[in-house]
Amino acid sequence: MGGDPDREDQSSAERIRDSALRCFADHGTATTTLRQIASEAEVSIGLVQHHYGTKGRLIKAVDEHVMAVLDASLATPPASLPVDPVEEFGQRVTNLILNRPDVVDYVGRTLIDGNQIGTVIFDGLVAMGQARWKQHAEQQLTRADLDYTWAALNPLILVLGAITLRTHIDRHLPESFATTAQLTRWQQAMNMLIRQGQLRSIDDENTSA
Repeated sequence: MGGDPDREDQSSAERIRDSALRCFADHGTATTTLRQIASEAEVSIGLVQHHYGTKGRLIKAVDEHVMAVLDASLATPPASLPVDPVEEFGQRVTNLILNRPDVVDYVGRTLIDGNQIGTVIFDGLVAMGQARWKQHAEQQLTRADLDYTWAALNPLILVLGAITLRTHIDRHLPESFATTAQLTRWQQAMNMLIRQGQLRSIDDENTSA
């Protein structure tokens, strides 16, 4: 059945999980049926039930997978200390949107629908941001008057706002927001805001020297 080499490399359980991820992102968990997921995965509904039993267990598997992707993409420390931490993290976000649009769409859906996993994802991303800005403070990269709660929240609002409002943003761009050119343009603008608002300036460094 099918001939997609990517699908042939996956186990049937992974294929079902990834198909569920796409269906949940497009339609929400409440209205998506196991039969729709089986059709998307090109398997029988019996095989879906064999691997996951119920839709609730399949949702749990998708949620765990999404959290693992977010953690690996955004929270894993770099191999070496980046010269520009804002640029380094911005590139991580851009790569996530480019390479895992299914995960990004699912995150946007959970936040809009108000699901419990949306709360878990949001709080997890805030915790990642708090840890990142604490590290920047220890490296003496941040402004002396920085509000660290908002230092973590502001970049997250910029990212999640772009994800959830993407269809509206597209109307103001020459091509889709999710293209490499437009994501690069967005990343540069976002980096400038964060650098100017939350990091120490050269003048600050000269004053403290």
